[in-house]
Amino acid sequence: MKNNIPSCAAALLLPALLCLSAAPVHAALKDGDIVFHTSRSAQSLAVQRATGSRYSHMGVVLMRGGKPYVFEAVSTVRYTPLAQWTARGDGGHYVAKRLRNAGSLLTPAAVARLHAGSADYEGRPYDLTFEWSDQRIYCSELVWKLYQRALGVRIGELQKIRSFKLDDPAVRAKMRERYGDKVPMDEPVISPVAMFESPLLTTVETR
Repeated sequence: MKNNIPSCAAALLLPALLCLSAAPVHAALKDGDIVFHTSRSAQSLAVQRATGSRYSHMGVVLMRGGKPYVFEAVSTVRYTPLAQWTARGDGGHYVAKRLRNAGSLLTPAAVARLHAGSADYEGRPYDLTFEWSDQRIYCSELVWKLYQRALGVRIGELQKIRSFKLDDPAVRAKMRERYGDKVPMDEPVISPVAMFESPLLTTVETR
């Protein structure tokens, strides 16, 4: 009987170990976290070179049914399960950031406002020409406006199109495709890197 004790104990522990191994791998993420990755879309290289950043796509984490979704602007503004969103990025890599003073700013009421505010944008088409209007929305614009309008927080500084690196061949080609000869150089734009580098945010997870 004594020789059977270890195997019996292992049998009792196995279900618990299996439960631990099946625990959510993204348990650290919370409502309002902002996630960045390198998109594999057709415009990703141009965005990276124009902004000088590795990261070309972003969204905001909003929980639904206790599971993390990324509220993002792609072909349309939509909720995407975090695992699916992560798999679309180069190498499955992403960085998650959070407001430095999230404890005081991201109260339950504030989180509720983020969720409610998402309804203003869900289903809107993606903005291929990066205009500062609400008719069409691009990824960083979506997150910036959601935070600004729900919480009064401006994450990252707006720039004009002319301030980006427009002489790169990949950037020039994409701009000709989108604008022809009429580039709106003074259009205000918020880039993923402007938000990524904002001092208001701190990194909470890197995968």
